[in-house]
Amino acid sequence: MDGFKKFLFRGNLVDLAVAVVVGAAFSALITAFVNSFIGPLIALIGGKPDFTDLRFKINGTVFPYGQFLTALISFLITAAVVYFFVVLPMAKLLQRITRKEEASEHPCPHCLSEIPLAATRCRFCTSEVEPAS
Repeated sequence: MDGFKKFLFRGNLVDLAVAVVVGAAFSALITAFVNSFIGPLIALIGGKPDFTDLRFKINGTVFPYGQFLTALISFLITAAVVYFFVVLPMAKLLQRITRKEEASEHPCPHCLSEIPLAATRCRFCTSEVEPAS
């Protein structure tokens, strides 16, 4: 029982649970955005965004391929919305943040270890080096 208690209260498990809950809430948000704005926009342009009524019949067996088409279109639209409104802006933000960070170390010309810019001697190989400016 003690091992089970340790398992439940490990940090990784709690982080994973929080990620699942936030992911589910984010998924609901994206789905609501697609259904509220993107779907009606497609209906305005192409007629209707819902193809669930499309089906064909062979020997009495119904194949509702419209459900698949609707799910496929919904997936592609959702993926595009997530990419253009979440992934791309975050990538640009991270790129801007990392570009602003200045280097605080440079490689030692003798052993290639990272040493502070103002260092006159490498702390790893003890060779004298010129301070980087």
